[in-house]
Amino acid sequence: MIEPITIIIVDDHSVVRQGVRAFLEAQPDLQVVGEASSGAAVLPLVREYVPDVVLMDLVMPGMNGVEATGWIKQISPRTQVVVLTSYHEDEYIFPALRAGALGYILKDIGSMELAETIRKAARGESVLHPRVAARVVQEIRTTKPVVPAPFVELSERELEVLRLIAAGRSNTAIASTLVISEKTVKGHVSNILSKLQIGDRTQAAAFAWQQGLMRRDSL
Repeated sequence: MIEPITIIIVDDHSVVRQGVRAFLEAQPDLQVVGEASSGAAVLPLVREYVPDVVLMDLVMPGMNGVEATGWIKQISPRTQVVVLTSYHEDEYIFPALRAGALGYILKDIGSMELAETIRKAARGESVLHPRVAARVVQEIRTTKPVVPAPFVELSERELEVLRLIAAGRSNTAIASTLVISEKTVKGHVSNILSKLQIGDRTQAAAFAWQQGLMRRDSL
């Protein structure tokens, strides 16, 4: 017999907890092992039951859901936290995900969709509400990549040129890609070699890979 997925529900509104619990307990593969009305109250339950999934509200008196999520991941790393909230603003989304939440869904979710989200979380699969997913993607696209320490003296343009060198591009190809003259490319290459104190472009390409400026999936 397959063991049911164990769940703890955290919400400061008892009506919400009761409604969610009633539906989940009607599912043969899901088992609610506890409820908590605050972030602080869920921690001893996690220690006792080591649940597969915690459904976590965010805005609660005392310890909020973000702080509780961080503690849960310390107490029981195997336990997956799925945020179930009415809030979809950045100040809630990103702190919750950074704290270790695997999923982030809103309270307008359908009952069957909620059950499937819990099943996916138990398998280690993330589920984000479409509005939340859109913000995460936007943030990733607009956040500048971290530049490794050896390259901090290079300008943004020099970094672009170095990445293209490391990708095996010729000066002509770099000029075409960046829409600049080949003479300008040569000037950037000269500055890169000087700043990195490296003898030639082959060594520069190797250094870029060795120091983590490049990744295989960036090509």
